[in-house]
Amino acid sequence: MSALPTRKNEAWRYSDLAAVARHWPVAVEPVVVPAGETHSDIIRAADEGIRHLAISIGAGGAYRMTILDSGRAYGRIALDVTLHDGADFQLGAILIGRGAQTIELVTTVRHVGPDATSRQIVRAVAGGTATTSYLGQVAVAREGQKTDASQSFKAILLNRGATANAKPELEIFADDVKCAHGAAIGEIDNNALFYMTSRGVPPAQARALLTRAFLSDAIEGLDDATTEALDAEITALLETAA
Repeated sequence: MSALPTRKNEAWRYSDLAAVARHWPVAVEPVVVPAGETHSDIIRAADEGIRHLAISIGAGGAYRMTILDSGRAYGRIALDVTLHDGADFQLGAILIGRGAQTIELVTTVRHVGPDATSRQIVRAVAGGTATTSYLGQVAVAREGQKTDASQSFKAILLNRGATANAKPELEIFADDVKCAHGAAIGEIDNNALFYMTSRGVPPAQARALLTRAFLSDAIEGLDDATTEALDAEITALLETAA
């Protein structure tokens, strides 16, 4: 049995280690996308616990994952993704923390072959005394020439007791790549809130609409039925997030 992690391990720096101990050890779940195939998955995380997925995308394969993570006292999703020649990985993730929840998303995306692409769009909302964290690494091997990778993390804090942590990271050994990452943490735009309320939108509804619009990037491009279903779930979660 592997030893329990400690805060000396950067990947567990923001974790609730007492909760981690309740769910340790963690089984690794393999996900294989064969060469040339296109797959997609939606993860709706509602039960407390830790999930660790090892994802391998074969040459020319494509995989899109959408994550909606909320509703548990402690939750952690870890993705270890390996992209081979010409593979594509798309991640859209929404983290909604309420009450005293701790919600974590940890990703490692390894470009081990040339011409692969990856996009990670992570949006978080934290209310109450909740903590949301995103730790994401893109690792490009020497063989990963022509890699095109990006990470985007943005978080909104609904009140002063909430916390959002971000640590995007690039590790690049190839010399012909296009890689970018960015992170931003803030509050709801007061000017936009004032504009909406001055035109008759109730403050609570205005905040909900602005927050929902902020999260939309993470589910852009999904089919209409899926988007509508996720919209309904997100709206219900936001009603209790403050």
